[in-house]
Amino acid sequence: MNKKIRTAFWGILVLILTTFSACKDKAGGGGINFFSLEDDKTFGAQVAGEIDADPATYPVLDSAQYPEAYTYLYAIRDSILNSGKVVHKDDFSWRLRIINDDSTLNAFCTPGGYIYVYTGIIKYLDSEDQFAGVLGHEIAHADERHSTAALTQQYGIDVLFSVLLGENKGALAQVTQGLLGLKYGRGNESESDMRSVEYLYPTAYDGRGAARFFEKISDSGGSSGPEFLSTHPNPDNRVEAIIAHWESLGGKVGQTFVGRYEQFQNSLPK
Repeated sequence: MNKKIRTAFWGILVLILTTFSACKDKAGGGGINFFSLEDDKTFGAQVAGEIDADPATYPVLDSAQYPEAYTYLYAIRDSILNSGKVVHKDDFSWRLRIINDDSTLNAFCTPGGYIYVYTGIIKYLDSEDQFAGVLGHEIAHADERHSTAALTQQYGIDVLFSVLLGENKGALAQVTQGLLGLKYGRGNESESDMRSVEYLYPTAYDGRGAARFFEKISDSGGSSGPEFLSTHPNPDNRVEAIIAHWESLGGKVGQTFVGRYEQFQNSLPK
């Protein structure tokens, strides 16, 4: 199928889906997701390629130079994926990359599960369970497929399908940059908070890891909070909701692993 035919096909599909209001986002955020799982994976791989090709903007740490740091991160990721709660555990990549930028307090996960964490947020946090809470939150956005729904709302279906079909390199760069501060709906954010608790609860981690992260933000007055929280619900409200959900699961107290997290932080570039 050539590109013109594929573009026409997608246009007709969009019209049909819009007419019948199909594929509404499960969290009740009002978004519509026209992408399939295969589209998510293709789109995520394209974004990852864009990041890999732009080391000036995204100075990714080489896994060969920092094997211990990556081994540590992948162990946390594997604990979450093996919790039995990640729906698309075997569908998505879940590849991890560390971006060496201490001034940026951020983390994000592309559609299809390509995960990026900045050294800034790694060094901002105090314990492994806090980091696992953040990682679980970002994994949830991809697992619940919030990203493609939010990107569709922000950029429009035509732009995203032109990227997916490889027809608009300029838009790919724009969308990649947009993922850093992607605005999710309140429903999506709350759902990802709850999924983070559910992912961590069966593991050795304390399921309240994300709550401790938000408590840290609240204690700082929110002024030094991560960029990706700029449009999120109030941290205090999120702490209450996370703890309530943790209690509803049974209130099992897990580990925080402060010491080994500090060792991980010290293994990164100063």
